[in-house]
Amino acid sequence: MNSQPTLALDRVLRVLQPLVRLLLRNGVTYTVFVAALKRVFLQAAQQELAGRGMVTTDSAVSLLSGVHRRDVRTLLRGAAAETVDAVTPAAPAAPAGLGLAAQVVGRWMNDPRFVDATGASRTLPRSGDEGSFDALVAGISRDVRPKAVLDELLRLGVVHETQAGAVVLESTGFAPRQGFEELSWLFAQNLQDHASAAVANLQGEGNFLEQAVFVDGLTAPSAEAMRQVSLQAWKAAFKTVMNEAQQRFDADAAEAPAELRQHRARFGVYFYSERET
Repeated sequence: MNSQPTLALDRVLRVLQPLVRLLLRNGVTYTVFVAALKRVFLQAAQQELAGRGMVTTDSAVSLLSGVHRRDVRTLLRGAAAETVDAVTPAAPAAPAGLGLAAQVVGRWMNDPRFVDATGASRTLPRSGDEGSFDALVAGISRDVRPKAVLDELLRLGVVHETQAGAVVLESTGFAPRQGFEELSWLFAQNLQDHASAAVANLQGEGNFLEQAVFVDGLTAPSAEAMRQVSLQAWKAAFKTVMNEAQQRFDADAAEAPAELRQHRARFGVYFYSERET
């Protein structure tokens, strides 16, 4: 029977397989990865010690993480100290414009003024009355010109323009197809939270929603049919959860002091299929 450390390592290595392929395809070698991984272990060790109410000395961090004490001292106190965050590292800031773009798409998919009778996002005229793209953007922020937001959405492949000049939201909603910086930022945010939920459940520290439907022995057309059903399920779930999120956000912003509004939440789904080997 395998020990728990062996099982944990085996499972994490399995999770790492597609991530390592991503690194290799983008020129990140094993040597570079291992050197950077020291900082991740140090951050995790600091968080773990703090969670246990223990002092985060160099010796304690070294003992828990397995990183040599000399490296702990160098990374935590040397010239590279700025690369190792505090006990709770701050999340990297979103690429410029991405947050506003996501808000625009979210409202476009949920606000009754911008959806049709079936609940689908309407094709919007560029400018005009309250149902225009310009009005949609202005309802969220007047600090950025609607044309700049449109250019960003076009660059990300989230919308397209008709010959008549109307703006059409792609059926997948806010799922950028271009821009590696933006795509990789969303990838990291989604995958980190998914992993955090799964780890919390595995360690008995939480009871987060983290489920999946699995089926094998399918033909390629059946796998494609599953993908289409999944897309429809996501659209229905998105509307329900997005509506609740907007109501909660508006109510909390109006009624709760800032010090009580310190929580965040993320809801997501995924679909994957491949030919079995």
